[in-house]
Amino acid sequence: MGASFAKLSTNLPPSSSSTSSSLEDIPENCISIVLMYLDPPEICNLASLSHAFRSTSSADFVWESKLPSNYIFLLHRVLQLPLLTHPKKEIFARLTRPCPFDHATKEFWLDKKSGKNFISISSKALKITGIDDRRYWNYIPTDESRYGSVAYLKQIWWVEIGGEMEFELPKGKYSVYFRVQLGKSSKKFGRRFIDVDEVHGWELKPVRFELSVSNNNNKNGQKVSSEFYLNQFGKWVLYKVGDFCIESPNFVAQIKFSMIQIDCTHTKGGLSVDSVFICPNDFKPTFKL
Repeated sequence: MGASFAKLSTNLPPSSSSTSSSLEDIPENCISIVLMYLDPPEICNLASLSHAFRSTSSADFVWESKLPSNYIFLLHRVLQLPLLTHPKKEIFARLTRPCPFDHATKEFWLDKKSGKNFISISSKALKITGIDDRRYWNYIPTDESRYGSVAYLKQIWWVEIGGEMEFELPKGKYSVYFRVQLGKSSKKFGRRFIDVDEVHGWELKPVRFELSVSNNNNKNGQKVSSEFYLNQFGKWVLYKVGDFCIESPNFVAQIKFSMIQIDCTHTKGGLSVDSVFICPNDFKPTFKL
């Protein structure tokens, strides 16, 4: 009987200790498939689980799937880097940080989770009528702008602010905003103060915002306009100019935008102009731009 039991025991499955597995045993191709379906922050979290995940999480083919379709354009236009000299993970990481370009008058960044494009354009990159005459406009320093200064209007009859840029964007719908404030902000003894003594004229007529988007093959393109009364004192407000669509990849759009109040029957003043903001249409700006 003892011999029979010994024979039977040799036919039993091995103990669990001999068949135990770990994350290191997962095939690399399986890990890569999983990672390609995750958001970048989730990939970084999984990379801390094991050496296998950490190794695969840095692979170019994983991060290339997270980069936007215009990333080659961004390498040249924004980062000014040659294509083959940097790992895709490093390119993604650099693009998710604010990237100054055009002599630091503009900034670009990717959303870390979605990989969508965001662009900010400073007041110094805009064409402002009368900006060279200090009787009307000047630039004032402030820590309330990512650029360290804003254009401030003392008083003028004719307000005309515009800008344009050529940029390749992925397919999708985008929105354009002007970021402005009635009043001049400053800090005294660590507290924020707003000077509104020079604010006047904005309640009489609305400000007109205009947007046009086209490319070399379509000069007419898309056009949209909107009008707003400026009536919020001492608060940075994003006034929406309008939306536009990019319907095909590798589309270098010519984007033009303006903010106009040209009724010369009265003067206007006390306006701070910070920047123009271009973002995906489904994004709701809720932070300091």
